[in-house]
Amino acid sequence: MEKIRILVADDHTILRDGIRSLLEEDPKIVVVGEAENGQVAVKLACQLEPDVVLMDIAMPILNGLEATRQIKRDLPRVKVLILSMYDDDTYIQQALTYGAMGYILKDASASELLSAIYTVHKGEAVLSPPITRLVIEDYLRWGGLQNKGTDNGISPREHEVLQLIAEGYSNKEIAKILSISIKTVQTHRANLMKKLDLHDSGDLIKYAIQKKIIEI
Repeated sequence: MEKIRILVADDHTILRDGIRSLLEEDPKIVVVGEAENGQVAVKLACQLEPDVVLMDIAMPILNGLEATRQIKRDLPRVKVLILSMYDDDTYIQQALTYGAMGYILKDASASELLSAIYTVHKGEAVLSPPITRLVIEDYLRWGGLQNKGTDNGISPREHEVLQLIAEGYSNKEIAKILSISIKTVQTHRANLMKKLDLHDSGDLIKYAIQKKIIEI
């Protein structure tokens, strides 16, 4: 029987090490890679094509939600399972909208995590019990997840630039991180301000915090 190939994405080394040790106790699972931020997660997913990406949300450079969207856009076959400490309905809504097959909390037991991996690998959705409650409450309140909120037409690349601006990187640093020109960064910044009707970097940072693109 082929093993389930897992990519672990979390910005805390000690957590990645712990998750790897836990998962590899199961003879049917192998961890094929680790990523310390969303940008690396997308890159490794494209290189390794794992069966399941175990994805944290709050990561630097590119958060796990945007990384999920990019992975599902480029690699529809790859399953994404969110493993997060946040039981916030905004995160849940975005994760499911962007194509995550499951969302479980970091206080889940080892057996719950393994069960969730097996479930999403089979192509079935899975949610932690507290998350299921929030999804049901959200559905009753709003009539479903899909129409809640808007991205204002922001592209995936603009999401990346927005997060990096909010994290305090300069245009030059953003250009280096994303392997694009400074002029292109400036164009993305201008497009963001136009689409969001914002007027300076401070407004962009406030927007990123409000939309939970970054954590403070």
